[in-house]
Amino acid sequence: MIYYKTQSEIELMRQSARLVGKAIAEIAKLIKPGVTTGKLDLAGEEFIRDHGASPSFKNYKGYPYAACISVNDAVVHGFPNGNELKEGDIISVDVGVFKNGFHGDSAYTFAVGDPGDEVLKLMKVTKESLYKGIEKSVSGNRVGDISFAIQHYCEKEYKFGVVRELVGHGLGKHLHEDPQVPNYGRRGSGLKMKEGMVIAIEPMVNLGVKEVWYDDDGWTVRTKDGKVSAHYEHTVCIQKGRADVLSSFEDIEIAEKQNPELSSNYY
Repeated sequence: MIYYKTQSEIELMRQSARLVGKAIAEIAKLIKPGVTTGKLDLAGEEFIRDHGASPSFKNYKGYPYAACISVNDAVVHGFPNGNELKEGDIISVDVGVFKNGFHGDSAYTFAVGDPGDEVLKLMKVTKESLYKGIEKSVSGNRVGDISFAIQHYCEKEYKFGVVRELVGHGLGKHLHEDPQVPNYGRRGSGLKMKEGMVIAIEPMVNLGVKEVWYDDDGWTVRTKDGKVSAHYEHTVCIQKGRADVLSSFEDIEIAEKQNPELSSNYY
């Protein structure tokens, strides 16, 4: 069932989604070799609660943390822990915020130091593919138009592996709503999009093969070949002519460029 949002609800969702970006930016300021992902998670949760919101992920279906922090071959849903980040790691930070009755959801991948040109290219292409999908997120198009745009860009043009098992989703009063938004598919297929539909678009793209497996914790998804994976996500409202991106990377990108431990040379 699709829940279409009124303009006032969309503005409430924008507040939640923008707070997600600010929370990820706070985490970005702390990323460096030697810091633990557990410390990053605690900092993110504190920031969210200090701003009158709650972390959407914590206790969602039993997930025990405020953020999903996935390092290197972990695609998504990585558990924050006591492991220290190292030079050359890449780290996906996925955060959800619940405020004023609505969720916001966004994710961003960071490079700790220099992970090498091949990995930086994966990050760049994955981020660009997100915007390829957003370009198709207009009323009258179909969900498959988003899916095809992402898959074609990542797989056909750059030969990276687009994950099939995990998809984007609708978003609103519930963290996951209809429709599902795959990162692969056929143009002109799937649900026809209408104004007021809010979705989370989130390409998850592997340096190597598209196949994944689940870690023993039951949550962390890893690449089958052990190569790294990148993940970016925006909360997007379907409109006529042009999508309305409710989340923002602006604060994140500022924090990324100001942190000397992070590589932002793929822009």
